Amino acid sequence: MTARSITDRLGGLAFGGDYNPEQWDEPVWKEDDELMRRARVNLATLGVFSWALLEPEQGRYDFSWLDAHIERLHANGVAVDLATPTASPPPWFTLAHPEALAVRADGTRLVHGSRDTYCLASPAYRSAARRIASALAERYGDHPALALWHVHNEYGTLCWCDHAAAAFRVWLRARHGSLDALNEAWGTAFWSQRYTSWEQVLPPRATQYHKNPGQTVDFHRFWADEIIAAYCEQRDAIREHSDRPVTTNLMLPYDLRLDLWAFARELDVVSSDQYPDANGLDGAAHVAYYADRSRSLAGGRPWLLMEQGTSTVYDGDQVIGKEPGDVLRHSLGHIARGSEGALFFQWRQSRAGAETWHSAMLPHAGPDSRIFREVTKTGEAVARLGELAGSIVTAQVAVLDDPDAMWALEADGLPSSRLDYHAPLAEAHRALWDAGVTVDFAHPEHELSRYRLVIAPSLFLLSDRGAENLRRYIEGGGTLLVQHATGYVDDRMHARLGGYPAAPLREALGIRVEEHRPLRTDQRISLSDGSHGSVWSESLRTEGAEALAAYTHGMLADSPALTRHSFGSGQGWYLSTRLDGVDYGALVGRLLKEAGVEPELPDLPAGVEAVTRRAADGRRWHVLINHTEDAVPLPDPAHDLLTGTRAHLVPPGGCAVLRGQ
Repeated sequence: MTARSITDRLGGLAFGGDYNPEQWDEPVWKEDDELMRRARVNLATLGVFSWALLEPEQGRYDFSWLDAHIERLHANGVAVDLATPTASPPPWFTLAHPEALAVRADGTRLVHGSRDTYCLASPAYRSAARRIASALAERYGDHPALALWHVHNEYGTLCWCDHAAAAFRVWLRARHGSLDALNEAWGTAFWSQRYTSWEQVLPPRATQYHKNPGQTVDFHRFWADEIIAAYCEQRDAIREHSDRPVTTNLMLPYDLRLDLWAFARELDVVSSDQYPDANGLDGAAHVAYYADRSRSLAGGRPWLLMEQGTSTVYDGDQVIGKEPGDVLRHSLGHIARGSEGALFFQWRQSRAGAETWHSAMLPHAGPDSRIFREVTKTGEAVARLGELAGSIVTAQVAVLDDPDAMWALEADGLPSSRLDYHAPLAEAHRALWDAGVTVDFAHPEHELSRYRLVIAPSLFLLSDRGAENLRRYIEGGGTLLVQHATGYVDDRMHARLGGYPAAPLREALGIRVEEHRPLRTDQRISLSDGSHGSVWSESLRTEGAEALAAYTHGMLADSPALTRHSFGSGQGWYLSTRLDGVDYGALVGRLLKEAGVEPELPDLPAGVEAVTRRAADGRRWHVLINHTEDAVPLPDPAHDLLTGTRAHLVPPGGCAVLRGQ
């Protein structure tokens, strides 16, 4: 059961999104039928937040309204992605089970009135979730309209209640085996924290000062596993009655609550949601960053964009609109990087409720609007791309991503609160995107030999296995850039002794970091090659490496800042500060050149994004997205699937999907 099985059922790539007909009446439904045909919608997600309607009281189900809408969509040529509604329990459930309401770290118990107000570790909640998933699957499991199952919505709610505490202790027993092992792992000899019974062990709730870092990271690991277990319970209940693929929509790229690598392994099809945080080139780069991460989670296989906003850009505390043409450009940005379609939240913009102002395919203004015209144009474009179904995207470069390292930087008491996890990953990806290079993401313990270049931007925590794997990668002929503050702790959050990073990686890099020196918020530091750094600096010595740039002033004057070391058949580079954007881009460009990596279409100007999808039979397609205001001539004219003609240029702000020659 794969993404290809969905496109086979649809007869092409997916286009559509969340549909909430229960918010409307019959005249609107009739209009929806006509407008969906006009927009080429072929897949609608139903029931995401419909628990109160589907089960108006415990054990009594009302499927009549859902029956009618599924039949109506099916008759209109629209397949169904049927959701389990468990992200939003109904009022009767929370009234009957107040102990299932979520509790914050400070002890505040939340009340009903929003979504995701539950404790995922509550036995009552888990039982109710399994029941409704099973009831839905028994009724609709083999319905001809059904293309996909959509469990829950954007998993990620955490809780610090007594249910969570009890489940955490069970998880800790399984992970550590004994209290002695737990005490050793958490370093409880410090601050008189040694535990002598399991009942003493609690989640890292609000406390007087710093929380134990090992406890903090283990709590994140526990919740990551608990979320997967809750998903698998519903998935398995569905599989008893249905053979259609099952997924859930992961929320990317900044979710701190999930082990995305582990979660993706449980999904028949990786699907995820993406909302950019900027317009223009920054927004396009964000789309590519998200899409490359989604494809990587899918192991390079096709995946599915489950949600995007037609005109939703989250800019701090406000939501601003996308630029004209972005509906098509962003949708094709995802499809270029492996998505088997482009779905949105949602079809029709709500007229009431908490997300009244969330953009939609059909806005409040109705079909006579710029947004709907762009949606229709995008639907027509996606309908022409069916031959891409099942094709894949390959990359020569990887950026390393480890949830343990992410959670490690959430711990209290670190040398600097500016040691951000996500920003350096995004910066590495952006530098590669600017260079026209397609990127995979990989875990530091993954097999990496297929990549010419690997970048490790944010591995403050690095396991022994990860360190040894990176050593083997360099020795085997790879080029690795390791960035500042890497490998300072092991997977128990114990500091590495004898210098940083972990010993096997130190040997391959030919350096030893002796001292970290975080920089003040307003401080920049100069390097001898003319570049500048911020956030962090380190005192290190070379042990075989060549110093390519040194610090120029202060106590670190003449100390190596950027090094390169030949080890085995490869090269290990180390950067001990966070370079400014232009300087970092120049370093990445140098690494690409030394590693022999070029863009797949090197003759295109800056601002034109190009990605290649390849089929198993050798066919290939180049997806080009022009982010400039100028028409861009093509070095090799080719048949454009979007226009059905031979293309000689990509228009300003336009796109092309070219059959490879």
